[in-house]
Amino acid sequence: MKASVAGYARAQSLGHAFDLLQSAQGEAVVIAGGQSLVASLNLRLSEEALLVDIRHLPELRGVVLHEGVLRLGALTRHAELAQAPLVAEHAPLLTQAAPLIAHAAIRSRGTLGGSLANADPAAELPACMIALAAEILVRSAGNERRIPADAFFEGLFTTALEEGEIIVAVDIPLKAAGDRHVIRELTRRSGDYAIVGLAGVKSVDGVRLAYFGVSDKPVLAAGAMTILNSGGSIEDAVSALQDDLDPESDPHASAEYRRHLAAVLLRRVLADMTNS
Repeated sequence: MKASVAGYARAQSLGHAFDLLQSAQGEAVVIAGGQSLVASLNLRLSEEALLVDIRHLPELRGVVLHEGVLRLGALTRHAELAQAPLVAEHAPLLTQAAPLIAHAAIRSRGTLGGSLANADPAAELPACMIALAAEILVRSAGNERRIPADAFFEGLFTTALEEGEIIVAVDIPLKAAGDRHVIRELTRRSGDYAIVGLAGVKSVDGVRLAYFGVSDKPVLAAGAMTILNSGGSIEDAVSALQDDLDPESDPHASAEYRRHLAAVLLRRVLADMTNS
């Protein structure tokens, strides 16, 4: 099956991209790496729309330190996350997560901004952003907003992005000495989406645990975090997952099996944090 699109336009600047989106009156979609969007277009899962190509815009690139945070441009590719020294130093969770994403061909073209905007609940990067307490910078023709990652993902393939807005960058707090970053996932085969995954960050402020593959969006294990951050036991935290997570059954796994795997991953991630 071939994609059905209303047209294609290559943005020459960010301002030009906003003009194209505005002129399409809600009937446009932004394309960067296209690793998820093109597949959905080919399967007719996305409606016919004008494709606004932003992949050549230099203002959306770069991995830099900016005003005390690590700033990642929206067009940062997954392969760059795996290789960038600044990411390895200040956000090693992403260095660990990038090789888990699909396959090398996908990682060479897929972008950070594209993954976040797509908001697949089984994808690694949205959960990582929540675990890292990142802020997502979005811009429109007349406004710029900073959205906390845990407020950005609203549901299945749904985000807080409003019409005419584009993700331009992500700001991540810098890793401090002694912080621990760990991501674990369980898949049927290498490169598959996770049946269940867990991204964890341990800092002086406590532990942040973001699950993926267990709901229609990434989920903070709030109850388990509260127990662990107040000095409670791992087993008490595991028990709290019963209230934190409400997975559904699908052809890949039952809800009960996902709960079991979530507990397995929690124990493994906490052990990694202690032993690393």
